[in-house]
Amino acid sequence: MKEISKQDIETLLRLQEAETQIVQLEDTLEKDEQKQGQILARQEQFQKELDKQKEALAVCTASCEEIEQDIRLIDQRITKSNETLRMVRSNKEYQALLREVEENRRRKEGIETSLLELMEEKDQLSGAIEESEKDLAQLQSQVKAEQEELQTELARNRTLLEDYRAEQKQIGEQLEPGLMSLFKRISKMNKGLAVAKVQDSVCMGCFMNVPPQMYIEVQRGKNLISCPQCSRILYYDAVSQEM
Repeated sequence: MKEISKQDIETLLRLQEAETQIVQLEDTLEKDEQKQGQILARQEQFQKELDKQKEALAVCTASCEEIEQDIRLIDQRITKSNETLRMVRSNKEYQALLREVEENRRRKEGIETSLLELMEEKDQLSGAIEESEKDLAQLQSQVKAEQEELQTELARNRTLLEDYRAEQKQIGEQLEPGLMSLFKRISKMNKGLAVAKVQDSVCMGCFMNVPPQMYIEVQRGKNLISCPQCSRILYYDAVSQEM
């Protein structure tokens, strides 16, 4: 059983305080970076939906123009047939031209109905795009503000993280290398918590009971004791026990 001084225990506790802050800041930074990506993804998704609306409007506009061209061609055919009607001499040709004119008129009416439907769809799309562009401008303003706030928070936390890492390094230099290596190994195993208090024979790291004799040894504070369940370095805080 390795002996440990009271000063080493105090150093380990200070080291653990820095480690706890580091782990919390690293977690916060990771979440903030994910949030930053989510904010941008929200704007990109909105932009994609707006682009789809614009593509639909372009298709609708092209279809309207195509139908309008068809109507102009039909009108030309009707005009030409009417002009020919005045020149035909036989009743058979006259009746054939009348049927042709009537067919073109019916076709024109059907196409005009389709054109009206497309024009209504075009108006609806134009209105939707106008509203979406307003919403996008508002979203872009909101995203910009959120990004600026998040960047400020990220910069602040990155600075704090570097400060705590420097502090941890300085504290760690006060421990012998073997003890520092042990701390790092246990911290990695237990998500940043390498040192745990024992209270009423319970390890406050894993909340499992500590054997009676081991609890006595931890209270004495003269040896390096690790929890048999979670391997955390155990210490006893007499002040908190009295409270």
